[in-house]
Amino acid sequence: MTSDAAVAGAGVFLDTSALYALFDADDSACSAAGRVWRALATIDTSLHTSNYVLLELSALLQRRLGLGAVDALAAYVLPWVHVTWVDQALHAEAVAGLLAARQRDLSLVDCASFAVMRRLGLRRVFTFDQHFAMQGLEVLS
Repeated sequence: MTSDAAVAGAGVFLDTSALYALFDADDSACSAAGRVWRALATIDTSLHTSNYVLLELSALLQRRLGLGAVDALAAYVLPWVHVTWVDQALHAEAVAGLLAARQRDLSLVDCASFAVMRRLGLRRVFTFDQHFAMQGLEVLS
């Protein structure tokens, strides 16, 4: 369990796995995601994600939970989140990272997230994806 003190301070990147778990009560990480989300809501930290995460998340929400979940994301989560748009340079960095990693289960979205986090100087991420810890990042989950 993550304490308020552990999430205070510099910004936090929001990954697909954590955001999805907030919406799906049947997701095994739903309860843990709710605890971290409530802690994030009570402290002074900036929340960040990328348009790649939002694309991936929206597709999952729509397919698995319906358009109401996408609407709830737009209405109740996104107003509080800074979205970094992956530009040509970030995309190229992500592709290079993906190819260099040579890991079949590592996604381009994850590699783009790593690139965005580096650009923004973020070290903490709200995720349930082990690839972020493998990058040496501080995982909130």
